Amino acid sequence: MPSIHRSLTLDVALGIALLLVLSLVGCAPSKELRSKLSEYQPEILPLPQELTTYEAMVIPENNPQTPEKVALGRQLFFDNRLSADGSRSCYSCHLCEKGLTDGLPTAIGALNKKLSRSSPTLWNIGYHKEFYWDGRSASLEKQGMAAWTGGNMGANPEIVTAKINTISGYQAQFQEVFGGEASPERIIQAISAFERTILSGSTPYDRWQSGDESSVNDSSKRGYKIFKDLECDDCHDGVLFTDMQYHNVGIGMDADKPDVGRFKVTNKPEHTGAFKTPTLRDISKSGPYFHDGSVATLEEAVDLMIRGGRPNKYLDRKNLKKRKATKAQKQDLVAFLESLENDCQLVAPKLPK
Repeated sequence: MPSIHRSLTLDVALGIALLLVLSLVGCAPSKELRSKLSEYQPEILPLPQELTTYEAMVIPENNPQTPEKVALGRQLFFDNRLSADGSRSCYSCHLCEKGLTDGLPTAIGALNKKLSRSSPTLWNIGYHKEFYWDGRSASLEKQGMAAWTGGNMGANPEIVTAKINTISGYQAQFQEVFGGEASPERIIQAISAFERTILSGSTPYDRWQSGDESSVNDSSKRGYKIFKDLECDDCHDGVLFTDMQYHNVGIGMDADKPDVGRFKVTNKPEHTGAFKTPTLRDISKSGPYFHDGSVATLEEAVDLMIRGGRPNKYLDRKNLKKRKATKAQKQDLVAFLESLENDCQLVAPKLPK
């Protein structure tokens, strides 16, 4: 055994001597070696401040927010490698310029699969209690897993996770954030943590409500009064501009086989054709409108709702009533809705290779 130790000691000494000689003669590591030695550095940002005008966001006890986890989730949110065919990421259906939707009537998933409903926006999604147009998922994590494995991304989580675990940058991050390698559950937890930081609370309307009279024009101010007078806030209420409830407004109910919406979740007849109230934040960019994208413009959507929706057996007549508004009043109402536009700052980070 002593001879082995002496041999190892000699080898180490010779190795150190060789490195010293190379440094003295000016030999630098090869480009390939420098590349291998360089480590991926994630962009870790402070957690954003939650909305001060709304109740505290409920964060799952088993998925606390940390800057490191949010940074990891942001990378995964933008990473096409999570989809079945490498064609899309979560961001593909939630684009800044489209109000965090995809701008299509109904979504297109991985493998070019056409889906039956439009992509809803993600603004303030962390404050919601139920997810999807029909509210069938009870948590952001459950919704994320369903979207990942279903038509949106079409992925096999085990296959994708195995690939993620071969990427050195991700290996280091998962070890730091979760204390172990990536798993399907940890991938979704990280993405959900990032999505909880997608906040809307500084639109021109918000600045006006905080006392900046110059942030919106007179047409927008008149439009807000009309919005209240027409009782639009019965459903689009509060800071989130949604009651997070389900209403039948008649969209698609004239089809041979209409989408029954919330009924499929609850089996309650009164929920037939009812869909979750969408937020009005960034509404000017998130058309076409409603769950099937059947209404092309914001002006048409406003007209439809002022008329009290489309008549059908299950129409929500409690909240939808035929109203009267002049052309000028409708223009002011649209101007108010435009004041809810967000300055979207979602930017793809550098991804580990």
